[in-house]
Amino acid sequence: MNATVTRRAALAAALATGSAAKARAQAAPWPTKPVRIIVPFPPGGLVDVLARAVSQSLATKFGQPFVVENRAGAGGNIGADAVAKAAPDGYTLLASSLGPLAVNQFIYPSMPYDTNTAFAPITLLAATPKVLCVANNRPWRNVGALVAEAKARPGQLTAGSAGGGSSLHLALELFKGATGTEIQHIPYRGAAPAVTDLVAGTIDMVIDNVPNILGQIRGRAVRPLAVATEARLPQLPDVPTMAEEGVPGFIFGTAFGMAAPAGTPPDLIARVAEAVAEALREPATANRLTEQGAILGGTGPEAFAALIGRERTTLEPVIRRANIRAE
Repeated sequence: MNATVTRRAALAAALATGSAAKARAQAAPWPTKPVRIIVPFPPGGLVDVLARAVSQSLATKFGQPFVVENRAGAGGNIGADAVAKAAPDGYTLLASSLGPLAVNQFIYPSMPYDTNTAFAPITLLAATPKVLCVANNRPWRNVGALVAEAKARPGQLTAGSAGGGSSLHLALELFKGATGTEIQHIPYRGAAPAVTDLVAGTIDMVIDNVPNILGQIRGRAVRPLAVATEARLPQLPDVPTMAEEGVPGFIFGTAFGMAAPAGTPPDLIARVAEAVAEALREPATANRLTEQGAILGGTGPEAFAALIGRERTTLEPVIRRANIRAE
């Protein structure tokens, strides 16, 4: 037999064997042991609530524990790094806001992982629109009046946030850019203390996630002026959009999603995404989240990857212009 033909046959057999082994590995049963879902923030936040709701559903569906582990610190980078460096086998997943996945690279002087290559997006969990609220003891009844005051007294009005580089801070910088105003940023250690000071009248305004401040709005402890959405929200039907208030194009919210370490097999990513979408559609979970003002996800890997890309493109120039740096 011709030696070249023999070598070709051996090579073809080896490639076929390798392909078959790869296919078997990708089609291997999953999960056969507990799965960790790392939340890179403290317990109690919306992403933690989402992760725990989804984990319960996945545990029931697959018959294995899905354990939520909070590993907070460095704006989510510590927990995200643990996932980035985990084996890409589907047993360590990330549930996070888009900070560690998209914008932290522009805020922190050094990153423990490469944001652009470290993760395989799985799916959007939920998005929370923003609402601009002012203290009740302030006179402004609409965005126009607030903007006029801010322009009359540059740098004198104050806006609270959950900390430098948080989505509330980024929303403020977007608002300032869209309205041509200069408003003093007051960072807090989380959104809750910022809202507390807003209720007390210590600061002038907050652009917060709807679920965080919906209770205070309904209790008339703060005054909502506008939502940063395309259309009015069912939960706040009397609150106009930013566009209605003369700030067109100001649409901004906070997104939360799931990701896996880069290199996780695509078929496994798709399986997790489908299971998470089913979990989000369960009435108990869906009703609870939508009542709080969240918009449910479950859109799949490609849509979530596109969202991460848009977040980077939109917010990088905002961060550069405002010179936002990690505290």
